[in-house]
Amino acid sequence: MFDSEFERNLFDLRRSKLAEIEKLGQAAYPNQFPASHTIPEIRAKWGDATAELLDGDRQTVTVAGRIMAIRVMGKAGFATLQQGGQRLQIYVRLDAVGEQGWALYKLLDLGDHVGVSGYLFRTKTGELSIHVEKLTFLAKAMLALPEKYHGLADVELRYRQRYVDLFANLDAREVFVKRAKVLRAIRRFFDERGYLEVETPMMQPIAGGAAARPFRTHHNALDMDLYLRIAPELYLKRLVVGGLDRVYEINRNFRNEGVSTQHNPEFTMLEFYQAYANYEDMIQLTIDLLKFVALEVNGTTVSAFNGVQLDFGKVEKLTMREAIVKWWPEEAADATPAIEDLDIIGDGSDHHRLHPLVERLRALGKHLDYQAGEPAGKTIANIFEAVAEEHLQQPTVIYEFPTAISPLSKQKPADPEWVERFEIYAGGFELGNAFSELNDPVEQHKRFEEQLKERARGDAEAHEMDEDYVRALAYGLPPTGGEGIGIDRLVMLLTGSKSIRDVILFPLMRDTAQKSPESETSS
Repeated sequence: MFDSEFERNLFDLRRSKLAEIEKLGQAAYPNQFPASHTIPEIRAKWGDATAELLDGDRQTVTVAGRIMAIRVMGKAGFATLQQGGQRLQIYVRLDAVGEQGWALYKLLDLGDHVGVSGYLFRTKTGELSIHVEKLTFLAKAMLALPEKYHGLADVELRYRQRYVDLFANLDAREVFVKRAKVLRAIRRFFDERGYLEVETPMMQPIAGGAAARPFRTHHNALDMDLYLRIAPELYLKRLVVGGLDRVYEINRNFRNEGVSTQHNPEFTMLEFYQAYANYEDMIQLTIDLLKFVALEVNGTTVSAFNGVQLDFGKVEKLTMREAIVKWWPEEAADATPAIEDLDIIGDGSDHHRLHPLVERLRALGKHLDYQAGEPAGKTIANIFEAVAEEHLQQPTVIYEFPTAISPLSKQKPADPEWVERFEIYAGGFELGNAFSELNDPVEQHKRFEEQLKERARGDAEAHEMDEDYVRALAYGLPPTGGEGIGIDRLVMLLTGSKSIRDVILFPLMRDTAQKSPESETSS
């Protein structure tokens, strides 16, 4: 419980104060306090009321809150209560609350919870305040609050002790209020379009629907190994097979990967699927969704993120190949590819055209995953990530992806080396992934087999075979468009938060007994 001897001593001191409060007839831990108003309600109703109006029509209120500032001046004192993310001043006088009430007031500390009853007035400086007539003790803060002018400043401590961060840093609280608004807006958007919200398993016998390392667990009664889900995709498409034509799920996913400003092993996704639609329908739906959510949450399509004014009312569209050409480094201009240089022939000759591009980028210090003999589509996708992704600050749709990295996507009718897939980017990172769903069971089985070959080559994130999903497709999946959008990343963009852990209430943290890696503390 205690991080230092100072904390232990403070705890003991405040416990003795708590005993003194009990001697005054106050319960140490009362179980209720009926209030007539919340602080936000008082501010909304009387925030503009003049001193003359309050004096002429006295308003009696009863509120509760946490003490965020307190001072004593002779036989009177001022304190600031915080509740519901807003603050209100109270004024306490000996002759108004009596000897016991005044004795209680002098035993209060920053962080204590109290209830007050009294009437509203404005001080000489014009501040709306409560003239307290009755003071009730509700809970003692046994540990000290952060220094009042800087709040909880240590970034890692803010994540570990979110319970302090939320009341010490009101900006942090506002982020999570907006997060809730994002979720409400998403549900409203899809509900109004005839989508059905569903829930799918979080423990799965096969980790599918995405390319990621899963967490493993074991069910004792059934004596079977299971995976925490990395995506709900394959189950949601089973539901479309079953006749639920429009479904969505706001889901928790788990991926056994590192932590960074954009990644947390446990995160929230929105996934939605629409029968008789394709990826072009999903592009328009995504553009409409992002604009709607931004307006609902911020009242504008413009949001400041990392010093850039993002506009969710404007979305650029580029193919993956166009993006590579557009953002090819100037330092490598001697090797600038043309669109046709990035075509995939599939006869084994692609390596000779793509390998020089890889080597040129590596010579510039670009990090580029590459293995000789890998599918050409995988190389092109890696080149895109190395040269273009960081430049995609404004909302941008990148479409037409290689078949080699899209085992669940439908191929383009005129060019089977490419699929009808897109990703939406903003702030320099991927926000969502969508495609025309592959609904040919024979082709899907073939794609899974190709993924198994990649696993054999050492790709631990390649898909496993899911025979039951192929069986579901054999019953007939209609033409379907589907998409997944990262809720945490969307909240980052709409709140200007630089780290994903700023928008997750309780992000996963390294044990305090171990030294935290730089990636955990630099966000």
